[in-house]
Formats: sequence, structure tokens, C-alpha cells
Amino acid sequence: MTNKERVCAALRHEQPDRTPYQIGFTQKAFAAMVQFYGGDGFVGMMDNAIHGVAANPGARDLWLDDNTWQDEFGVRWDRSIDRDIGNVCNCVLPDRSFANLELPDPTSADKFAGMQEQVAAGSGKFVQFGIGFSLFERAWTLRGMENLFTDMIEAPQFVDALLDSICDYNVALVKRAVEYEIDAVHFGDDWGSQRGLLMGPRLWERFIKPRLARMYGAAKEAGKFVTIHSCGMVQELFPQLIEIGLDCFNPFQPEVMDPYEMKARHGHELSFWGGVSTQKLLPYGTTDDVRREVKRLMAQVGKDGGYILAPAHSIPGDAKPENIMAMIEAVNEQ
Repeated sequence: MTNKERVCAALRHEQPDRTPYQIGFTQKAFAAMVQFYGGDGFVGMMDNAIHGVAANPGARDLWLDDNTWQDEFGVRWDRSIDRDIGNVCNCVLPDRSFANLELPDPTSADKFAGMQEQVAAGSGKFVQFGIGFSLFERAWTLRGMENLFTDMIEAPQFVDALLDSICDYNVALVKRAVEYEIDAVHFGDDWGSQRGLLMGPRLWERFIKPRLARMYGAAKEAGKFVTIHSCGMVQELFPQLIEIGLDCFNPFQPEVMDPYEMKARHGHELSFWGGVSTQKLLPYGTTDDVRREVKRLMAQVGKDGGYILAPAHSIPGDAKPENIMAMIEAVNEQ
């Protein structure tokens, strides 16, 4: 089977010839692996199953200085400590006004320039069109998280308008993306901490769910799979996410949800992507611990499909290189 066939089978809850996997790195972890391995030859040992593609950013997406990056929405990110994502360091919407809101144009001529080439580069893999910071995260990066939570209580109509504008933009992107030979649309949007939903279930259902249904629907109507990323303890949402069309949930953090329990409870309707602990196992386990857990995940969670093995997030800088290598070797021993 090709990696595309493996992932498609897994998402259809069919047993592939081997469990597909996807291993990604933060910059610090990659640098540590290069030093450990004596070069980047370890990259060639990995047969990642998923190939990500994305729309082009607009002209506002640029580095303002060595440590400050501005995204296409005008949000500025301080990357002096975290070079991969960073911390928001401005507020595009300081007031309950849209005077400063300038969303990118999803219909611009160059938005999908080169998309065919991006897709072609993933030949044999599962090709996934990604929209990061897709709804709640996009709203709070523009407005500020505390402000947005206050708005949900004091000014719900303002929040509705903000989320609708972001949702409209995303739906327009999806409708263009599905014209290409992609297999899935992936939405990134963290809703949880490790204690539960950031906004609680009532506000999630009020503000987030209806827009997700529209976004997922645009992909499903075109016959594409829907995958999402949300960190945190959000498993109470699984029945509702399944209801509105979700096929696969990532990152499947074992610190907040038991992979084996989740497979038993929801595995007939929902697939999972992740499961290898980046908080405990990769930084603090032994190589034997890593091999044992990776093989158990493939054998039990991967049984009858429904699973893409991966670290629960891009591998952090404190992960032991020897443990990363043990994980790579274990997935290749299937």
C-alpha cells in the first residue's frame, strides 16, 4: 500500500498493511537530532504518511526584525524564545470595533499560486490542506484572549460577527482548495488546557460549534476527509465533533486522554492521530520504554485502522535524541 492508501484505509476504519505515521520536529529538537546523528541522515529513515499544503500568505506576512514575525492578519509574534510559533505581542482589535480588521482576500489571484506543484510534491502520500489558527485561535490572536472571553459574556453579538467573518474566510479557502487533488482539510484550533475546555462546553456550543459545522461541511460536501488539531482535555466534545463530520482528531495527548480508552469508546466513529507522549515518554523515558509503547499503540490503537501514530505534538527540544531514534526505528519495524 502507498502511504495515501494507508491513511485513507485508517480513516475508513479498515486495517492497512501497517500503521501510518507522521513525525515532526520543533527547531530545537531537529538541531539536537542533527548533532546526535552527525547530520540529517535520520530524515531519510522516516516515511511520513502525510503531506501538508497551504494557501499562500499575503503581503503583510513578513519578518519585522530578527525576532518579530507578522502574519497575514496583522498579528505580530515574538519569536525570541519560541522560534516555531512565538507569543502574540500586539492587539489588532483593542476595542469592540472592526475598524482595524483587515482579513486577507481568499479570492486573490496569488492565493493558490503554486498549489498544483505543492500537491504534486506529495505524490504517494495523504495530501492535506491546512488552515492553522482557524477560528477561536484566530479570534483571540486578533482581540486578545481575556478580551475575547469577556466579549463572549458581555458582547456576544460582537463575537458572532468576528467569528462569522473568520469562518467566511475559511470556507472560501476550503472551496478553492478542494478544487485540487487533496485528500483532507485540516483545521488547527486549540480549545483546551490540560484541565478542560478553556471556554467551557456551553460557550463552545454557542460560539464555536456552529462555525465548525460550516467549515467541516465545505470539505465534506466535496468528498474530503476532515482532520483537526486541538490540544488539551477536550474529549467531552468528541460526540459533537463526530456529529458535524470530523474524521480524525489530533494530537491525542496521553497526558489528558487515555489512547486505549478513547479507541475503545469512540474508535468505531472517529480516528486518532498522535498518542506518543512528548511530555513524559520522549523526554524522560528509556529507549526500551519508547519502543514498547510505540509498538503497543500500533498493535492496539492501530487495530482495525483508525489510527495515525505520531508524537502528540511536534517533538520538543527536551526530548532525548536516542528516544526519538528509538521511535523511528520502532515504526519501521512493522
